[in-house]
Amino acid sequence: MFKNLTIRQISLYISFSIWLCYFVLLLSYVFFTNSQVNWLSLILVSFISFICGYVLVRFLFETYIFRKIKLIYKIISDSKDSLKEAPSLESNQTTIEDVNDIVEEWADEKQKEITSLRSLEDYRRKYVGDISHELKTPLFSIEGYLHTLLEGGLHDQNINEKYLSRAMVNVERLQSIVDDLEMINRLESQLGEFKFQPFNLKTLVEEVFSDLELMAAEMKIELIFKPSASKSFKVNGDKENIRKVFINLINNSIKYGKEQGRTKVSFYDMEDLVLVEISDNGIGIAEDDLKHVFDRFYRADKSRSNHIPGTGLGLSIVKHIMEAHQQSINVRSTIEKGSTFGFTLKKVS
Repeated sequence: MFKNLTIRQISLYISFSIWLCYFVLLLSYVFFTNSQVNWLSLILVSFISFICGYVLVRFLFETYIFRKIKLIYKIISDSKDSLKEAPSLESNQTTIEDVNDIVEEWADEKQKEITSLRSLEDYRRKYVGDISHELKTPLFSIEGYLHTLLEGGLHDQNINEKYLSRAMVNVERLQSIVDDLEMINRLESQLGEFKFQPFNLKTLVEEVFSDLELMAAEMKIELIFKPSASKSFKVNGDKENIRKVFINLINNSIKYGKEQGRTKVSFYDMEDLVLVEISDNGIGIAEDDLKHVFDRFYRADKSRSNHIPGTGLGLSIVKHIMEAHQQSINVRSTIEKGSTFGFTLKKVS
């Protein structure tokens, strides 16, 4: 009975309660004093007092309580799109519980927004720190080589070419970092132009195998298709960006692989999609690192990261490319047994 009360009902119940107390006291006074009373007049006065009480209570509530509630509710409504269709407090069908539920919903969403913003701020600080670290290393090396050359090493035939060559290697690393950051920025801001077209998935992988053949040979790693899942498929996507995905994933499987190992590519038919898996029998990724492998500059194998070339942005680029294709990418791995990266592409009939 007293649940889901409207504003008018609250005012009515409060007025009635006050009037009832007044009427009981009045009857008690008449009863104990044995006063002679004109009952018709008493009822009329009671009715008038009830009406006046109701008007007064409604006025006080409207002026000092509901007006402030309305102001808060209006502020919330203006800041939350989903409240545009919410009931007005002027409506006699709107209950305090309705308003409470809406405000609680708004508060929950604001709390989620605050949590998300804090997470983004933490990520921003970490990201800036990572960029500083990645840029500082090659810059420090270049500075050291150039200082040595300027202090007389330029005329020493034993070191001048060697130091210039090393400085150039670090300049190229800086350029790679800047290029990768620029690519991520284009992908995130959707400024990059994607040219979706049908292409043969297996043919593309064969081309990537050919490009990475020498690198794989140096590590004595075999690049193969899984025999039972090597059927050729036509898919729809941006061929050159998907090429970058394969290059990054296969390149990583070679760099973090074991000698005499293998990198295997598999295709699985999933009706409208093709599932692509790239697996290796390399060093694997620790479970704690799996959720971070697509973060910028994240290196799972920190003990080897300083000796392995790369910007630490490859997997982040891969993730952005797959998101631009409205597809996801995942990874599973076991230490010392290997890793498998999987993603899907839309199949062309």
